[in-house]
Amino acid sequence: MHVDLTAADGHTLSAWIEGPANASRALVMVQEIFGVNSHMRRLAGVYAAQGYRVVVPALFDRVSRGVELGYTADDVARGRTLRSAVSDAHALADIEAARTALPAGLPQGIIGYCWGGTIAWWGATKLTGFKAAVGYYGSGIAATKDVVPNCPVQLHFGEDDSGIPMADVRAIEAARPEVEVFVYEGAGHGFACEQRGSYVKPQAAKAEARSIEFLAKHVK
Repeated sequence: MHVDLTAADGHTLSAWIEGPANASRALVMVQEIFGVNSHMRRLAGVYAAQGYRVVVPALFDRVSRGVELGYTADDVARGRTLRSAVSDAHALADIEAARTALPAGLPQGIIGYCWGGTIAWWGATKLTGFKAAVGYYGSGIAATKDVVPNCPVQLHFGEDDSGIPMADVRAIEAARPEVEVFVYEGAGHGFACEQRGSYVKPQAAKAEARSIEFLAKHVK
């Protein structure tokens, strides 16, 4: 269901919430550059089925409300424009609003995809309160690889991602040996999104299983 959240600076944003009301654990899920679209809602359902209360904040509400893009070239261009208009500070403020909107006392994790993969890393390194973080193909992670995370982190990258050189992935591994880093052969950017041409079902399933196992281990 859709709900409204309020960030610390007074900004009101929408969010998708799913999962059992009596859940024993919670998860903030962070969108790609395509908004809180049907792909993100499907993923929320996957983790809701694992017993999480899941909240997916609409980070583009700072710029344009109700954004739900597809995956055409025009959608990519629109998503990049919207993403560039949202400051890192505002994105983190909205993540914190989502985190604090979850039922008090529940252990919380964070997971993100694409732009959200980078933000999930920031959730681990710039925020406190998360028990674990999982990031998929976050291109901005390498730039802050030297920051020590406040919780266990697992990262997923496609070997053939044209936007994230393998040199960046290896640099992350070298800087942060405590972080679980998985690289998927034959996979590019967005390999875990069933609506994209880059979708690789076997690798997506493998990454999802690893994510579920990792979060179950630490978010408790």
